Amino acid sequence: MEEKLVTLAIHTFEKAQILKTLLESEGIEVSIHNVNQIQPVISAGVRVRIKESDLPHALRIIETIQFFKEESECPDDENIKKIVIPVDFSDYSLKACQVGFEYANQVGAEIMLIHAYYTMFVPTSLSYLGIGLDNNVYDESIHTVYHRVQTDMDNLVSIINKKIADGELPDVKYNYILREGLPEDEIVAFAKECRPMMIMMGTRGKNRKNIDLIGSVTAEIIESTKMPLLAIPENIPFSNIREAQNIAFAISFNQHDLVAFDCFAKLLKGVIRKVHLFNISTSKDEWNEIRLTGTREYLQKHYPDMEIEFTVLDDGDLLDAIEKFVREKNIDIITLTTYRRRTIYRIFHPSIARKMLFHTNTALLIIPKI
Repeated sequence: MEEKLVTLAIHTFEKAQILKTLLESEGIEVSIHNVNQIQPVISAGVRVRIKESDLPHALRIIETIQFFKEESECPDDENIKKIVIPVDFSDYSLKACQVGFEYANQVGAEIMLIHAYYTMFVPTSLSYLGIGLDNNVYDESIHTVYHRVQTDMDNLVSIINKKIADGELPDVKYNYILREGLPEDEIVAFAKECRPMMIMMGTRGKNRKNIDLIGSVTAEIIESTKMPLLAIPENIPFSNIREAQNIAFAISFNQHDLVAFDCFAKLLKGVIRKVHLFNISTSKDEWNEIRLTGTREYLQKHYPDMEIEFTVLDDGDLLDAIEKFVREKNIDIITLTTYRRRTIYRIFHPSIARKMLFHTNTALLIIPKI
């Protein structure tokens, strides 16, 4: 009599194939069902089925690698403040941890570290289509990749715990999660689930290569996330936001920016006292003395304890004017709102990013449009 098959899990096609490969590498026979034969990669609700006698072994494997743990890492209590820090185990993501832990300690938040790793998995069915693949690229099994990433995370946790024990970091409650997939997709998806008060992530330093994922996906996450995000270069001169002497906020003297400033002030309440405001456009069609005066009066009324300095940028190219402003005022953090997406895009354009963000000591705070 043929042994009964049981459904171990239901996943998308990609996740089902990953689990299938993982279990088969451990000697468990696996079949998948409900696959769209025309376009298998878009299948949803794919059943992963195994022999009933293999179920205990399969469950032990899944428990060991925490395959199903992704959805339950963050508590459901919305009153718990959370900060998400994507890490790739580099020096600049460690810098983001230093800034993040200090900030979390000041605002009473918890830290959630996330590392998203990508495995170049190619379904077996593709080989039947005659597609030429370099087998050496796929020698490393998914199981091996996971354990390598887990080891890297364990090493980072050891570094963090030692810094806490030595008093170099505050003793803040933190946890971590590993997720398989494209970093920009997984980080944004996790932020939607976790609903943090802020995402803090490192940006690559001057001598980093293009393979450094955190630097290359920062712009994608800014474009997609609805959460405030602080992008932190490795060589910023502070590890505590309170040490930032000059924080700038780009403003267009309209309602969108005033709402964004309210969000900005709440995020940094009790952390900063002085803010440099500057006009995001050098066109006087977008700003004038009347708007400038009205904005100043509004902010002085609503934030009497905050020292606010206004700077009108020089006429000419906006990015050149911003760069000059940042240099002359020694700006530590520059704040933009996603209402001005075109400006953010220009700053992150590869030819400009090297000059404006990734190769400077200035952090970038993004406030989403509310």
